Amino acid sequence: MAASGKVAAFRLPPLPTVREIIKLFNLRAQKQLSQNFLLDLRLTDKIARQAGKLKDAHVCEVGPGPGGITRSILNADVAQLLLVEKDTRFIPGLQMLSEAAPGKVHIVHGDILTYKMERAFPEHLQKKWEDEPPNVHIIGNLPFSVSTPLIIRWLENVSNRDGPFVYGRTQMTLTFQKEVAERLTATTGSKQRSRLSIMSQYLCTVQNRFTIPGRAFVPKPEVDVSVVHFTPLVQPKIQQPFKLVEKVVKSVFQFRRKYCCRGVEILFPEAERLEKSEQMLMLADVDPILRPAQLSILHFKNLCDAYRKMCDEDTSLFSYNYREELKQKKRTRKKGHLEHSENEEQL
Repeated sequence: MAASGKVAAFRLPPLPTVREIIKLFNLRAQKQLSQNFLLDLRLTDKIARQAGKLKDAHVCEVGPGPGGITRSILNADVAQLLLVEKDTRFIPGLQMLSEAAPGKVHIVHGDILTYKMERAFPEHLQKKWEDEPPNVHIIGNLPFSVSTPLIIRWLENVSNRDGPFVYGRTQMTLTFQKEVAERLTATTGSKQRSRLSIMSQYLCTVQNRFTIPGRAFVPKPEVDVSVVHFTPLVQPKIQQPFKLVEKVVKSVFQFRRKYCCRGVEILFPEAERLEKSEQMLMLADVDPILRPAQLSILHFKNLCDAYRKMCDEDTSLFSYNYREELKQKKRTRKKGHLEHSENEEQL
């Protein structure tokens, strides 16, 4: 034993490599599930480091697959690692890792989109929202097919302070297609500026940490992959319900190449569209001929505040749906056309 008396940091015992695990259990990435394996442990170690200090942390890894990032997380000496894996083929390999790290790993065979993470970790880990982030992390090499709906789900959880965020401002370190990562972190006026930029940045500090070339994955995807880190803000930059913010932002970016007034218009029924959209833009003090990508978070805050005021004055307004009105108009036109044809036949 060392003279200092320090306890040695945890390291996994010798194990088959990730590549050997893939061969041993005959694992193949399924294209329909957007699966791509990362085998280079130098890169998986780098992903784990982006999460920050993981010693004695409680971590949820999303979609661990054959367990590359899992090994790096365990070697960081975490207190507890929760693995949520939907694909049954990967469970035996993950169980091998669990046995190599007694008492540290809990495997859940399930879908992260429906898993109740608010019950995943001990209650004593919870911190007040205004405190430093809790020692709880979410890490994952996300399949491309679920990355966007999943981050939107988690951003809503941030807004409501529920799900993984009942513990406080839980940090997330996740992979995305490079193009999606660029949208998440895009600044005002950039060509990548999008709905995702606003929805993520009004709630979190979002950092694009580094990019992994597609050739590092098996099978090689057609795009590169970026690692993005999220830390929820103490105070959201827009103080309105998530669904209201989402509706305003989605509407404005519906016509991203046009002036922002075009997107604002579709928040209102056709009969009062021009009048109400002008009123909203005036209340928000937003120039109607700015393009959506030119709007800052402050612009969107003002738009959301103005829309909320108008919804409070007209309680039926928030339930209005532009697409439903279009469908109804088409049905009405079709019905009118059929009636006209029947009348001509009778003549």
